[in-house]
Parts: sequence; C-alpha cells; structure tokens
Amino acid sequence: MAITAAEVNKLRQMTGAGMMDCKNALVESDGDFDKAIDILRKKGQKLAVKRADRDANQGIVIAKVNESKTFGAIIMLNCETDFVAKNEEFVDFAHKLINLAIEVKPASLDALKSLTINGRTVAEGVTDLTGKTGEKMELAHYHCIEAPAVVAYNHFGNRLATVLGFNKANVLGFDEVGKFVAMQAAAMSPIAVDKDDVSEDVIAREIEIGKEQARAEGKPEEMLEKIALGKLNKFYKESTLLNQEFINDSKLSVREFIQKTDKELTVKSFYRLQLGA
Repeated sequence: MAITAAEVNKLRQMTGAGMMDCKNALVESDGDFDKAIDILRKKGQKLAVKRADRDANQGIVIAKVNESKTFGAIIMLNCETDFVAKNEEFVDFAHKLINLAIEVKPASLDALKSLTINGRTVAEGVTDLTGKTGEKMELAHYHCIEAPAVVAYNHFGNRLATVLGFNKANVLGFDEVGKFVAMQAAAMSPIAVDKDDVSEDVIAREIEIGKEQARAEGKPEEMLEKIALGKLNKFYKESTLLNQEFINDSKLSVREFIQKTDKELTVKSFYRLQLGA
C-alpha cells in the first residue's frame, strides 16, 4: 500500500515519532493509524500521543449543570476557522444549545438535534448558520450525566471542558473537591474512571504492547507476562481518573484526595471534550 507524505506527517504530528519510523509503521499497518501507533509503542518509542477522547478542528466546547446540580451536559459545535468560532452569533447559538440541553435533557445527540430552537430544529439551525458564515458546521458531540451531584468545568477559551457525576450529594466541602477533580479530568485526559472501567480490548492491547517492549529489551520469555502486568498497573495509574496522581498534591491519588472529604464519595462517570486534539 502506498503511503503518502501527508499521512506520514499526520502520524508524526499525532505521536512525535520520527518521520521514517512513522512511515515504516504505516507501511506495516497498511495505513491503519491506530495499529501504526501500537507498532511504534511496541518498538519502545516514547510517544506524545494525543489521548483526548474526541477529534475536532475549530469551534466551541461548553459544559453546564442545572440549578439542582443533578444533571449536566457537554456539547461540541464545530466550524472550520478560529475566526468563526469567536463570532458572536456562533457563540450565542452554542450557548442556546447547551441551555436547551439542560432544560429538556435529551438522551442522545440525535435527540438534541431534533429539538426545536427559534422555530427550527437544532439540525436546521446549524445548517442555517452554515449558510450565513459560508463555513461547514457540525454539532459533533453531546453527552449528558444525571447523578446525585454533577460538576461541570469549562477551561478558558472554551476549547476544553469536562462534566462529572458523583455518587453523593450534600457533602461538606464538595464544591471545591468537585472543581479540582473536574480540572484533573481536563488536564490529565483519563480514559476511564477506574481500572474496572477499562475495556478488555484495551487491557489486552496494553499487555501485548508490554510484552513486546520487554522482549525488545531482551527480557526472558518466562518473565514477559509478569513484566507486562507491571506495565499495565502503571497504565492504570496514568490513565484512570481515580488512580492518577492528584495534580495539586502528587502524594495523593485522586481517589485519596476525594476520600479526605468523604470516605464514600467517588466519581461514577465523566465526559471530556477537547477541540483540535
């Protein structure tokens, strides 16, 4: 399969690996970017892979909770340029969408698109705005959480936001705890809440990558499984929210930080969206 220079450059931008390493990985994977990244990792490459859970170009990301803080939503409205993303009408429309989501509580992106706003469906409103700006636009993502306590965090510039659901309400000091954990999720881009929430496919992949790395380092075959499991535990610590080091105090995990406020308090779910990741 012929690999283009643009594809090689895209993988390089995604990972930070060398051009030839990227090209060879793409050739070996027949152009599959996910497989190419795994190939680079197996060869021991130190990658800066962008792990944000969503892909976008320009636009706006907004998260919000209702007055009772029991329901939260997060949306991503995309456009082509940063100039349009800062346009007053575009920003206003995005805020109307998140307010509508908070009010009606649609269960899915399609359900949100079918709601009416200014006499038009949301989907038609996006199309209308496309006609006004001349840029392609898309309501790309919508997620919602309903829980005893929900927190939303919007990073400066509205390019990154998180919404989290906690298992308990009316916890003394919760506002500060919720804010810090929401900022943690934004900054550290976890892939799951806890170890048990990581999919079997991801676990199998990480074990296989760990084995290949150990094998490349010349470790004995009978030790590969044990070494891979050790690497998996490190992966959990780096990639699952409750097991990550708390960014404000590296001596604590996020779980330990939360439980300093209430032993039973924990995060049940979260969503993180980021533009251009």
